Amino acid sequence: MFTGIVEEVGAVESLKAGRLRIACKTVLGDAFEGCSIAVNGVCLTAIDISGGAFSADLAPETLRRTNLGDLISGSRVNLERPLAASGRYSGHIVQGHVDGTGTLESLVDLGAGNYWLSIRIPEDLDRYVVFKGSLAIDGISLTVASIDQGIVGVTIIPHTVENTALRDRAPGSRVNLECDVVAKYVEKMLMPRVTS
Repeated sequence: MFTGIVEEVGAVESLKAGRLRIACKTVLGDAFEGCSIAVNGVCLTAIDISGGAFSADLAPETLRRTNLGDLISGSRVNLERPLAASGRYSGHIVQGHVDGTGTLESLVDLGAGNYWLSIRIPEDLDRYVVFKGSLAIDGISLTVASIDQGIVGVTIIPHTVENTALRDRAPGSRVNLECDVVAKYVEKMLMPRVTS
């Protein structure tokens, strides 16, 4: 489980034949072969940890459902290690199981280092996104400040701009979205049961 608090921005070294290699430092501090590392909010299994980098294999489902297949050498990515049992829970419950991708509509400078981020979300995810609820965007725990006709708006504070890969995104960029898992459980519990 993750919290959506990005620990480090890494850089893609390569993406070849479904294998992603990322240069980084902080998340390697206690990494071991087979551990989980979230990359742009996608829980991946770290392998070949060496030379200040790690690799991860990307399944066809991961490439289909996320923006990881869009990465090129030099792309900056948000990285987070799983939450330790003794750690602080600063964000929200993030599983690293991306629900789909949205499209960055705009990143508007509000002054003083703050930005307004607008993301067009897929219609099938709209029911899980609520005003003042949590939404992970490229692995960043963010609070929904507005939602109108499929466009989600969030305020980005200076710390987030400076310590994530969001500033590299441009209009039209795909971003990974993970909705609050609690909403999905509530929906399932409230669905009518089909009996045979």
